[in-house]
Amino acid sequence: MSGARLLTFGCRLNLHESERMQALTGHLPDVVVVNTCAVTTSAERQARQAIRRAHRDDPGKRIVVTGCAAQIAPQDWASLPGVSHVMGNTEKLEAASWTEASLKQQGAVADIMQAAPAPASPVVETGGHVRALLQVQQGCDHRCTFCIIPYGRGRSRSVPTRDVIARARALVEAGHHEIVLTGVDIASWGRDLDGTPALGTLCRDVLSAVPELPRLRLSSLDPASVDADLWYLLAEEPRFLPHLHLSLQAASDMVLKRMKRRHSVQDAADLIAQARRLRPDIAIGADLIAGFPTETEAQAQETLDFVVRHELPYLHIFPYSERPGTPAARMPSVPNAKRQARAAALREAGEANRQAYWRGMMGRPLDVLMEGATKGHSAHFVPVRLSRGQAVRGTRLTLVAQTLDEAGLVAEIN
Repeated sequence: MSGARLLTFGCRLNLHESERMQALTGHLPDVVVVNTCAVTTSAERQARQAIRRAHRDDPGKRIVVTGCAAQIAPQDWASLPGVSHVMGNTEKLEAASWTEASLKQQGAVADIMQAAPAPASPVVETGGHVRALLQVQQGCDHRCTFCIIPYGRGRSRSVPTRDVIARARALVEAGHHEIVLTGVDIASWGRDLDGTPALGTLCRDVLSAVPELPRLRLSSLDPASVDADLWYLLAEEPRFLPHLHLSLQAASDMVLKRMKRRHSVQDAADLIAQARRLRPDIAIGADLIAGFPTETEAQAQETLDFVVRHELPYLHIFPYSERPGTPAARMPSVPNAKRQARAAALREAGEANRQAYWRGMMGRPLDVLMEGATKGHSAHFVPVRLSRGQAVRGTRLTLVAQTLDEAGLVAEIN
C-alpha cells in the first residue's frame, strides 16, 4: 500500500508538514492531499491547477485540501470539483483527522487563533538520512501589511526546549548529520515560554545537549531579532553553520515603514557587517519583495543598490502579490510589468553575487556533507559536485574545488 499522494506548495515548513502527513496517510492510497500556500496568488493558482489536474486524471480519487490557503478560505476550496474534504493547518497534523470517519465529513477547519501550543514534531527526514528539518515554532504575532500568513498559521507558539532537544537527539540517532531549525518566525521562539528564552539560547542548549550533532543550521531569520547568543555561536561554535537567510523584504526605509517591518535599512546593514566581522566567509541570503505598493523607481533602486553593495549571494525574490484583506492590498499599486522588471533586476544582481561568492570559495578546504554519491552542500550551503569518484551518502568530506559552473562548485576526491 503506497499511501496518499501529496502535492505541496510554498515554504520549507509546508514541505516539513507534508512529510509528517505522509506518515499519517499510509493507509489512504485513494487520496490526493494538496497542501496549499497563501503567500502569493501564483501559489494559490498553482494549487488550484493541481487540483483540477488530479481530478481530471483520476476522478475516482478523493482530494483533501489543506495548508494556509485552505485555512484562510475553506469554502472557496471546498467548492472546487473533486474536493471531498478541507482540513485546517492544525487538523492536518493530527492522526484523528485521517480516519475514514473524519474524512467522510466535508471539512475540519478550527479557529487557528485559538490553536494550542506548537507540538514537538516527530522525526522526519529530508535529503535521505542526511539533513533533517526540525520545527521549533509555529505562527506569527507580527502584522506586516503585505502578509496573510498569520491568518493561516495563527499566533506564535514555541516548542519547549526539552522537546526540541529530544527530537534533535532522535534525529541524530536516526542517522541525520545536519538539522535545520524551522518555523514561521523562528526569531520569536521562546517569547511565549517561561523566562522568555531567545533563539540563540535554544541553539546553544541543543548543541550542548547533543554533542554528536555535527551541523546546526537556521532557516529564515527576522533581522530585528538576532540575540547575543546567536552572535556568540556564530563567532565561537563551528557546528553552528555560517549561513543566515534574512527576511529583509526591502532596503528602502520608506517601503519598510509601509510594510510595517520592525527593522531599518541601517539595522540590516549593521547586522550583515557584524556577521561578517565574526565569520568573514558567512553566506547571507535574503527574501525581497519587488514592486511593493507605492514603491517608486528610486526606492526600488535603493533595494537593488543594497543587494549589490552588500554582495548578498542567496536571494529569494517575490514580485509583490496582492493578498485580499491585507492593508497593502488597499495601497496604490505598482503596475505588474514594473514588478516583474524590478524582480528580474534583483535576480540578475543576486546571480552575479552568487557566482562571485562561489568563486571566492574555490581553492579552499570546504566541509561538505554528501547528500548523494556525487553531490552535497558545504557548511555555507554552497552546492558541491564531484567531477570524478563517488562518496557514501551522509559522509562529510573536506574538498577543495578548482572549478565551478552554474550549479555550484566542482571538486575531486583526492
